[in-house]
Amino acid sequence: MSSTQPDVKPLFTGAWEGRNFFGDLIRQALETAANERWKLVVLSDPDFADWPLGERAVVDALQKWASKGRQLHFLARDFRFLQARAPRLVQWRVTWDHLVQARACQGAAAEALPSAIWSGEWTLERLDLVHARGVATNDPKRRIELRERLDACWQQGAQAFPASTLGL
Repeated sequence: MSSTQPDVKPLFTGAWEGRNFFGDLIRQALETAANERWKLVVLSDPDFADWPLGERAVVDALQKWASKGRQLHFLARDFRFLQARAPRLVQWRVTWDHLVQARACQGAAAEALPSAIWSGEWTLERLDLVHARGVATNDPKRRIELRERLDACWQQGAQAFPASTLGL
């Protein structure tokens, strides 16, 4: 019997290391978000400079994920790199503005800003940005702890990364 569901590889859990592995985890997480219909996804990083968010496969996964009732939250210190280097994502963000919220964190909130993906099912956190080391888990305690830190940054952040800029 043939299945109509795509082959879904379980998300990696455990300690990880390396920029390539980090990028692969992001791609896999967003594909899983689409396949499993995650309601809320939070992407957090100081500037997203080494995230593969401009890649066609990533934007295709976000397109597949996008649907009524879903939310994508971005947290960063600065969105300039993302806006300059990820035109596919920027265009996708314009189309799906009603699902996307973004905040820029400054001061103490920016210093505490995790480099992470959060969902109600799984989290990834890059603990060492220089050496690209981190942990991915579906452990409820770790998900709650990360969500609390993300919420603190969100509450202190200001709206940013608009879908369009109005002006004369």
